Amino acid sequence: MSEPIVVLLHGWPGLPSDYDLVVERLGRTRHVVPALVGFGEGFDGPLAPGDASTDAHARRVLAGLPHDDDLVVVGYDIGSRIAQAIVRAAPTRVVGAVLTPGYPGIGSRAAAPELADRFWYQHFHRTPLAERLVDGREDAIREHLGFLLETWSPSADLAAGERFDAVVRAYARPGAFAASIAWYRDNVGYAGGRPSSVPTTMLWPREDPLFPIAWADALPDWFTDVELQEVPGGHVVPLEAPDAMADAILRRVGR
Repeated sequence: MSEPIVVLLHGWPGLPSDYDLVVERLGRTRHVVPALVGFGEGFDGPLAPGDASTDAHARRVLAGLPHDDDLVVVGYDIGSRIAQAIVRAAPTRVVGAVLTPGYPGIGSRAAAPELADRFWYQHFHRTPLAERLVDGREDAIREHLGFLLETWSPSADLAAGERFDAVVRAYARPGAFAASIAWYRDNVGYAGGRPSSVPTTMLWPREDPLFPIAWADALPDWFTDVELQEVPGGHVVPLEAPDAMADAILRRVGR
């Protein structure tokens, strides 16, 4: 039996290259890093209502993979939620998952008034004003994405340098930012789905301001075979804790 394919799913605002440091550590493991439709390098036009849902993304990712191979799905940020949708769509094919928050057990907690200063951007992205103020304007893209990344990580490196410049270029193309925030139109909140029996590692960043570790309390309700592992850094785990993510993937692959 061949080794499973590792499917690495990036977040918002992200690129497939977010996983470069992880891939370097995976050796000869079979892996794919798709550019998610509508996000950065994956932008090729606007998305119709529903096309940015987790289930729609999961169907597209699965359609681009060999049909008979086992999978280990990996994701951070929205990539984690798409990975969970892949598990729901093809539970017999997925032999392992390496995820980061969020997950359905968060429920409505992210909507609490006292957390408005953390999750405001999601509500903003659901308004027409977000597209009018930001889309196609490189300076606005740089300021908006840079501000968010600075608040999501203890390190300022994510909002500077060549990697961030590449993010800005990808999301600054006319229509690209608007297509990416269609995600927030089609995916509201964190509740929903069904429990998973797929062996799962949940990597929870110690310094992620969006998802406090206390919100891991409902993991057993949603994952019947789950390992919770705290990792250093903030929200963008493959860039901030590549060693921990690669190690978790290799364990799920069976190496």
